[in-house]
Amino acid sequence: MVSSSPQNQPKRWLSVFIFKEQHISASEFRVNGEIRTSEVRLIGPEGENIGVVTLKEAMDIATGAGLDLVEVSPAAKPPVCRVMDFGKFLYQRSKKEKEARKQQTKVETKEIRLRPKTNEHHRGFKVKDAKRWLEEGMKVKVTVRFRGREMDYPEIALQDLREIAEELSDVSTIEQTPKLEGRRMMLVLAPVGKK
Repeated sequence: MVSSSPQNQPKRWLSVFIFKEQHISASEFRVNGEIRTSEVRLIGPEGENIGVVTLKEAMDIATGAGLDLVEVSPAAKPPVCRVMDFGKFLYQRSKKEKEARKQQTKVETKEIRLRPKTNEHHRGFKVKDAKRWLEEGMKVKVTVRFRGREMDYPEIALQDLREIAEELSDVSTIEQTPKLEGRRMMLVLAPVGKK
């Protein structure tokens, strides 16, 4: 006879659905029928504070004005909704974001790598590339890498970096003076007119 104790019962896996609280990002708004609360704090079409009303009353006010009901602050108790033209709002917002991106300037940094034993001819090619990049408005990081006993003579690398800075002084300014970091010595040059 098989007992009905929990050890003898076949194991059944239950599928459990866990719903995480979803935070609304700046680009997602609940509009009209998507709003799921019974009461809302309403801001009217002219920006006036109407107060706490039921969702149905808020929808009626928005429909009467020929506009949308948009939940602008879902975390508030009760959530804040505004009567506005949602399409126009999104258009103006995308315009502002586009303007902000235009105002933002991204400065690219290029790098030339040298060794203390790099000969003059090879260094000349690298300096010519650095000059071209600086004229195009990019920053240039000049790195001298040390191997083995080369670390004992950092003044050689320092002299190389000073010469490179001098050669490029007509198109650049020194943004970061030469400094030793581990087995590298670096110098950062910015184009003239840039900080």
